[in-house]
Amino acid sequence: MTKQSYAVIGLGRFGTSIAAKLYEAGQEVMGIDINNERVDEGKVSVTHAVVLDSTEEESLKSVGIRNFDYVIVAIGNDMQASILTVMLLKELGVKEVIAKALNKRHGQVLEKVGADWVIYPERDMGERVAHQLLSPNVLNYIELSKEYNIEEIIIPLSMERKSLRELDLRAKYNVNAIAIVRNESLIISPSPDQTIQNGDKLVMIGHREDLNDFAHIK
Repeated sequence: MTKQSYAVIGLGRFGTSIAAKLYEAGQEVMGIDINNERVDEGKVSVTHAVVLDSTEEESLKSVGIRNFDYVIVAIGNDMQASILTVMLLKELGVKEVIAKALNKRHGQVLEKVGADWVIYPERDMGERVAHQLLSPNVLNYIELSKEYNIEEIIIPLSMERKSLRELDLRAKYNVNAIAIVRNESLIISPSPDQTIQNGDKLVMIGHREDLNDFAHIK
């Protein structure tokens, strides 16, 4: 997995859950909050933890915020601080800004000021968001246990127009294809002679690490 850098602004329950998942995956994670206690509690789940006001441009510049691959704005109930932070991040040139919305109207404003991805916590749990960041080719996943998942994975170009027999997924990658998602249809238990087409997605079952490796094939 390619190592990337993340900044999580707002170390409440939601922000901390994202930060912890990314940190556990070996990524560089900076935790940021205006509250000393939350920073102190969250520092075990991040690479670095900093106390600062994210609505102050100079404070954001001081931690090199524009150098992070992703910045997640997970500010709790302060809608104004959330919006201003997203606006400043985009003005400072941050490539990808992901922001937590408190409601639909808040989400619409976040999109208008430049958020690249708006998250609604009641719909998108922190762990699921972190999983998507780490494996962008994984569209959906079901956690079967601490070791095994079922994941819907976008097929790399190198595998198109090849049959499942040719791909030999079990032998080469230690994963099993249990279905093919093609347009709006689902092909359950595809035969070995089934050929992968452009735009197909495979529903795979296997060990998390093996599925992660497969999801990062170019």
